[in-house]
Amino acid sequence: MKKLIPIVVLAAAIAGGWYWWGHRDSGTGTDLLLYGNVDIRQVALAFDGSGRISEMRVEEGDRVTKGQVVGLLDTEVLALQADAQVAAVEAQRQVLLKLRNGSRPEEVAQARAMLDSAEASELLAQQELTRATQLRASRSGAASQQSVDQAQAQAQAAAASVEQARAALRLVEAGARAEEIAQAEAQLRGAEAQLRLLRHQIGQGELKSPADAVVRTRLREPGDMVTPSAPVFSLALTQPKWVRVYVSEPDLGRVQPGMGAEVTSDGSDQPAAGSVGYISSVAEFTPKSVQTEELRTSLVYEVHIILDDAEDRLRLGQPVTVRLIPAAS
Repeated sequence: MKKLIPIVVLAAAIAGGWYWWGHRDSGTGTDLLLYGNVDIRQVALAFDGSGRISEMRVEEGDRVTKGQVVGLLDTEVLALQADAQVAAVEAQRQVLLKLRNGSRPEEVAQARAMLDSAEASELLAQQELTRATQLRASRSGAASQQSVDQAQAQAQAAAASVEQARAALRLVEAGARAEEIAQAEAQLRGAEAQLRLLRHQIGQGELKSPADAVVRTRLREPGDMVTPSAPVFSLALTQPKWVRVYVSEPDLGRVQPGMGAEVTSDGSDQPAAGSVGYISSVAEFTPKSVQTEELRTSLVYEVHIILDDAEDRLRLGQPVTVRLIPAAS
């Protein structure tokens, strides 16, 4: 009887150890252990415009911040075109200013002087016509019909010159027409829009990081010709960072959005905090290649554990262990 007692105790210990080993992952109503890999979003960064790369400012592994310039295109030709367009805009602005300000006082005085001159010429022509008509009427032979006709034509021409000078004076005093001002304004807006376009194209020569990230791959070098469809850098975003795990159907009820989690990697004993974010509403088989009838009924649900990894210890694709903490604890 005494010999059987140690055997029974040993058998009980083995059975208990076997039970613990078989239920350690699913938990015993407390924590749930899951296994997955760290996942992050990636960006294929490319220039908005086409051209030749003049400068690459970061290397693989460098950390970049949102808005940081990481590459430049050669925009010298566009810069020269922008300088020429600045001059064109200024010239058109002066044309519009001239139309709005109207005629200068000197121009009005000049138009009035030309009118006075034309009126004086008309008066002289009328006097010549009167004299020629009187001499012709006296039949003294001092004036012929031809001289009378010539004097009459000169008087009519002088009268027309007076009307022309008077109309010119009215135009000078009235200034530019509203339609001419509107046309000049439209031309100025067009020139300014062209200048903004050139400056926008120059700005497209700067390649900026869209977010805080780490440079994973440098795909181009200075001197390469690129287009908007040709990536230059591959960036790994530092946020958000999550772990992709799969929960079996029996354990799905133990996982709730927002519940806490601790994430540990093989090389570190200090866990990173996290929380349950996305829970898939569609089941899927695992593994992807079904080999046996037993595995055919193994349904799992994809779950994302959102990480708070301020020290950036976890890397893309790194295998980790996730311990879900029930809300009660």
